[in-house]
Amino acid sequence: MERVWRSPTLRNLFYLYAVQAANYLFPLITLPYLARVLGPEGFGKLALAQALLQYLYLVLEYGFQFTATREVARRRGNRTELGTIVAGVLHARVLLLPLLVPLGVGLGWAIPLLRGDTPLVLGALLGAIGQGFNPLWFFQGLERMGRVALLELVVRGGTTLGVFLLVRSPQDVAVPIYLQAVSYWLSALWGLSWIRKEVDWPGLMGGFVWLRKGFAFSLYNLATLLYTSLNVTLASLFVPPAQVGQYAGAERLVRPLVNLWSPITRLFFPRLSFAFAQRRPEARRWLLQAFLLTLGTGGLVGGLLFFLAPLLVPWFLGPGFEEAVPMVRVLSLFLVLNALSSFVGAQLLLPMGLDRPFLVTFLSAGVLNVVLALGVLPRFGVMALPWVSVVVELWISLGTLGAWLALKRGGRP
Repeated sequence: MERVWRSPTLRNLFYLYAVQAANYLFPLITLPYLARVLGPEGFGKLALAQALLQYLYLVLEYGFQFTATREVARRRGNRTELGTIVAGVLHARVLLLPLLVPLGVGLGWAIPLLRGDTPLVLGALLGAIGQGFNPLWFFQGLERMGRVALLELVVRGGTTLGVFLLVRSPQDVAVPIYLQAVSYWLSALWGLSWIRKEVDWPGLMGGFVWLRKGFAFSLYNLATLLYTSLNVTLASLFVPPAQVGQYAGAERLVRPLVNLWSPITRLFFPRLSFAFAQRRPEARRWLLQAFLLTLGTGGLVGGLLFFLAPLLVPWFLGPGFEEAVPMVRVLSLFLVLNALSSFVGAQLLLPMGLDRPFLVTFLSAGVLNVVLALGVLPRFGVMALPWVSVVVELWISLGTLGAWLALKRGGRP
């Protein structure tokens, strides 16, 4: 066991899974409780507020999970250059902050079920700011995730306990999102204090340079929004709140499962970025390991979810969510396709610096999702949305695979 723990790959993979456990398993623990206490309508409103939080967070995130992480991985060991990267990314996010308040208010008004519900909109805004300044990307680039994993586990555990203690009735619908915001702020402040000890800090500077660097990947974030969390909002425009809750419950049970292979991506992305930049021979071996881990996990989880959906939905969501069972089964196919597109996009195209085909595929997928969702919702209702997700994820898988095959014909790895 001690020999296995000495492996940097396995040790960092363990830490990354600990972070994902904090971000998924703790919310999964509260899912049955919230679904029962809030009911389908209240649960739907909370899901919309949390979707709004993600919309606003993506403004601050600006694609730095890829651009900044890649730069940290390539310059590890140089405190001065690392300090310049941190200063630039933080400055860029400060420059983006003035956009959040009007954007949050405007989106809160545009979503019918959130209109006039100031506490939920304000909680989403505070949560987005806290999450936006979390420096997880820095430690991921250095492949040093130990303390961060422990911090995430402790903070998310406290949030989970707070849900059980403070949410007692449908009137407490805003409490979970404020607890979520507090957890993000604590993680961000502690993480930033650790960074100060790791780099030569030049102060806030270079933000405009990083805004230019990250612009293309901010479009990736927009595309991600268009084909993920936007679907709950689109559903709220056409179906009653209880139906929104049915779909939100199915999504809440399935979509976070993509985080099961996210640690694999986070482990190999900086490593492969470094290997391709240095033309290291280990790149092919690492690619094979990433492929087997990602596709194996995706296939296993998708298959189990399909067969266990009739048991999982009543267990986690409770009575009144029966329509979520077929939605979960359809979305199990989405999981398998997502594992494939995640490997090809984030572990092949991006580490090789091939941003353009990656971005084009995801942007087109975002547009396709909106067009299909607006086309099927008025006619077929919320039951059609899971099939839209499957079609869009198939589009992404075929697009990223096509780009990779074109590179293979050109003699690239």
